Amino acid sequence: MDRLTLTIAILLLLAGPAAAGGLGEAGELEHARANARAGGPVSERDAELLERYGCLSGTNNDFCRRLENKPVTKSHEKRPKKN
Repeated sequence: MDRLTLTIAILLLLAGPAAAGGLGEAGELEHARANARAGGPVSERDAELLERYGCLSGTNNDFCRRLENKPVTKSHEKRPKKN
């Protein structure tokens, strides 16, 4: 292996984790938002990220409604039938 190839390989190995680390929290946030769209945060970390950065608009679950100070409704309650 010549010097240039070796130098490039070493730089790529060293830069890989540093570049991926910069997207770590953004990736976690997107994962937390996906969990919120699927029903709600599944961990304390998800809840923390959603409280800090917010849910996507239109996310329909109680946790996100509480963050937006909207009234929380219980979806499992039956509504009275109209005659």
